Amino acid sequence: MKKLIVALIFIAPFFQLNAKDNPLVIPLWENGAPEFEHLKDEAEKAKDWWVKNVHNPSITLFRAEKPNGAAILIFPGGGHRELVFDEEGTKAAKFLNDLGITAGVVKYRLFREEGSPYQVEHPKQDALRAMRLMRSKAGEWKIDSNRIGIMGFSAGGEVVNMIAFDDSSGNPNAKDKVERHSAKANFTIQIYPGPLGIPEKVAKNAPPTFLLTSNNDKCCSVSVLKLLTAYRQADASVEAHFLSMGDHGFNMGDRSNYRSISHWPDRLADWLIDHQFFVE
Repeated sequence: MKKLIVALIFIAPFFQLNAKDNPLVIPLWENGAPEFEHLKDEAEKAKDWWVKNVHNPSITLFRAEKPNGAAILIFPGGGHRELVFDEEGTKAAKFLNDLGITAGVVKYRLFREEGSPYQVEHPKQDALRAMRLMRSKAGEWKIDSNRIGIMGFSAGGEVVNMIAFDDSSGNPNAKDKVERHSAKANFTIQIYPGPLGIPEKVAKNAPPTFLLTSNNDKCCSVSVLKLLTAYRQADASVEAHFLSMGDHGFNMGDRSNYRSISHWPDRLADWLIDHQFFVE
């Protein structure tokens, strides 16, 4: 009996580590994406820093050890040709976990990938479904349904743009219970977002947003400027950071030699705390 107890003492930490390093993957639709159910079982392709061939869109759920009720869905970039899943997904999720935030990294369909059968509306469909699915799981995942945000990097920021400014209320009469929930984000986080989907105007009650880019990002610094201008004109809640260096695609900043880049996640943490997204 003593040997069994000792064995369990050594085995238990392994199971805790294994659970943390192997997060739960939840398909957005049980039977596959609508009209593309026949592709559900086609395997994804992954190598080095990218994931491609996404036909069964999903949420990879990272749970915080001490959840505070806030949750954020993360949309990695990759130009809609691939997903920068680890650098702009897993690492972001683990940073948020350390703040007590439940994080879900979304694998969405890629309409610019070579040979893709998808159109621009399909990542939007995935994003709406991911928000509704997370809100439907609020009780099970210990989430406050009024403190769910969305975070996008580069092309993932374009996906955020696609859904952040619409009503996106649920259909109370839907047979699919997930579709009864709202897909409206309570706040948004945009890290060097792409230009697709940026509205010319936003409403005063647009979700509070955190924007960050480098000034020398030829791709996407203008996107942040446009979003900032729209928010300022609407007198909506916005915080924007233009870092002088860093160009595009610096991810979570941990590989940069620039202090402003390597410490940018601290600015996000400050914003989340200042806006009391951790407070019930």
